[in-house]
Amino acid sequence: MTETGSLLASLDCRACCSSFDPDRAMGVCPTCGHTLFATYSLDRLGRGRWWNELGRRPPTLWRYRELLPVRRFDSVVTLGEGGSPTLALGEVPEAPGVDVFVKDDGGLPTGSFKARGMAVAVSRAKELGLKDLFVPSAGNAAVALAAYAARGGLHARVYLPERTPGPMVQQCTLYGAEVVRVPGTIREAGDAARTAERGRGSFDLSTLREPYRLEGKKTMGFEIVESARDGSGLPDAILYPTGGGTGLVGMKKAFDELAHVGLLDRIPRLYAIQPEGCAPVVRALKEGAARTTPWPEARTIAPGLLVPAPFASERILEAVRTSHGGGLTVSDRAMVESMRALAARHGLSASPEGAAPYAALGPLVARGEIRAGERVILYATGSGIPFAGKDLLNEFAG
Repeated sequence: MTETGSLLASLDCRACCSSFDPDRAMGVCPTCGHTLFATYSLDRLGRGRWWNELGRRPPTLWRYRELLPVRRFDSVVTLGEGGSPTLALGEVPEAPGVDVFVKDDGGLPTGSFKARGMAVAVSRAKELGLKDLFVPSAGNAAVALAAYAARGGLHARVYLPERTPGPMVQQCTLYGAEVVRVPGTIREAGDAARTAERGRGSFDLSTLREPYRLEGKKTMGFEIVESARDGSGLPDAILYPTGGGTGLVGMKKAFDELAHVGLLDRIPRLYAIQPEGCAPVVRALKEGAARTTPWPEARTIAPGLLVPAPFASERILEAVRTSHGGGLTVSDRAMVESMRALAARHGLSASPEGAAPYAALGPLVARGEIRAGERVILYATGSGIPFAGKDLLNEFAG
């Protein structure tokens, strides 16, 4: 069997309603510059047979292949990504009566949820004949691109803020990627990358600036629903650490696709959790704005959340609002305390980003947005190993 059975039909722009051939290598919409979304022939899925067959397939994200964009198995670049556990935390003192779980992506290849998006994006790039890939990143996306490009025999160049944790920089180099250090945040790294890459014939894998990382990220939503097959375990709310916001958009896309084929009758509320020192999405939600505005003098100990101006922010806000969710900020100190609590109370290693939802849980309960009797998933996006032994509050925020 050489064909995956992908039902990929087109690339669509929600902003200008343009539609494009998905078998052309494309970044943003050439008409208006907004994000392109992969669209599938969902009516051809055969929902019952497909849903029942998933449990018999290998436990990687590629078991959802009909709703992923890669058409041929020989184009798949994989390190075994997907299938991360959803772990019950038991009683959490800060959230009495709430049924709390952690979806832990820290054990995925390269140590974070970025493996999902890069596995699919790099696979599709290989299928479309692309050879030279680049990404600006706060760290985890760069490590993931470096690893998957090496696995797929492609060249990778990563643009990293100067304060990116050393282990992440070293991993990129070890995988053979070309590393470019840039003063400032991910915003400056993105500007530098797009200036340097202009005219080189390389392909930009930046967050929401190409269609396929999103498709890998939506498997987070598929896995959450699949782990609650009878509906009884479907969460009421998902707390998600938000930097570039692709995960929120991806999970909402997954839920919408499953609802379209009759496999889901309600959608969990999505909550964007951001640090106090860089919270453009939470601010826009609070103000009722259609899109974010750049956050001045952004700072936080969490590299992946240091995104002062997320691209396609209107899609992030749309995902949260249409799920009837919300947003909350947490302090750097609360993230560090939550890293310690997850480790000491529950045996879980989480990065500052991955610990942010735990830090937000108690305040959301106090505000009445999370209620006793509800089932809540805290999305832990990365491992705490790169931060082990570091004085985070002084080293990264000082």
